[in-house]
Amino acid sequence: MDVTVHLAQDPEADALLGRSPLAALVGMLLDQQIPMEWAFKGPRTIADRLGADDLDAHEIAARDPESFAALLSDKPAVHRYPGSMAKRIQQLCQYLVDHYDGDAEGVWRGVDDGRELLRRLEELPGFGKQKAQIFLALLGKQLGVTPRGWREAAGSYGEPRSHRSVADITGPESLAKVRAFKQEMKAAAKTAKATKTAKATTATTAKTAKTAKTAKKP
Repeated sequence: MDVTVHLAQDPEADALLGRSPLAALVGMLLDQQIPMEWAFKGPRTIADRLGADDLDAHEIAARDPESFAALLSDKPAVHRYPGSMAKRIQQLCQYLVDHYDGDAEGVWRGVDDGRELLRRLEELPGFGKQKAQIFLALLGKQLGVTPRGWREAAGSYGEPRSHRSVADITGPESLAKVRAFKQEMKAAAKTAKATKTAKATTATTAKTAKTAKTAKKP
């Protein structure tokens, strides 16, 4: 794997992501509850603190959990929740060691069906369906991994010319579009939740009033 990406908006961090399958997986794992570019800069920061040019699944899985958590916690922290994310990264690396001999690219190498690749990604620790679909879209759109039916398996994230996720980030302009989309989705979810709460409150009030009215009858 040797491609040019602009996920971290940082040349050195992006260079690692473009050539290291494990770095790309770790970046995707970190991509929650923090800005996208912060998440994808994380693998470079971890490698630097390990004194390495790349991440090694065997090495990370074997490290003392407390020391690895401390490594992620050093300022600037790799994540808002460095302790829990350190544990997840080690779990991911241990899974890769156990199932792919530590070779992250083995998750998708030779896979010729999008649904099978999605299944493999969903089995990774820390990867739910949504995260797996986004990473599948990233593989197909930017990393040159395009098994049969990958767009369909990736769902809406696989749609061409969309700006739904990190899979669509190719520079500052697309980053802004993806961030705007995420903000719209968050606002819509907040509105939907408020509407649901209001309806529930109205229903409860009506039920209470009906019960009180019934109780007053002789």
